[in-house]
Amino acid sequence: MAVYKVIELVGTSTTSWEEAARSAVERASQSLRDLRVAEVVELDMQITDGKIEAFRAKVKVSFKFEDQQ
Repeated sequence: MAVYKVIELVGTSTTSWEEAARSAVERASQSLRDLRVAEVVELDMQITDGKIEAFRAKVKVSFKFEDQQ
């Protein structure tokens, strides 16, 4: 049996939501092992003076939970 932990991350990009989600997953993969699933749960934009400054993607990422023994 396996147990998975789920965390929520927010990735940002000045070009697209896809790039924002990708940046969240790529950054998570630098410190977490055995990533399994990433689910985009929310998309939004940061706006300044009527112009899009950044695309933001809220992503739930799951990874295998390992006990510290």
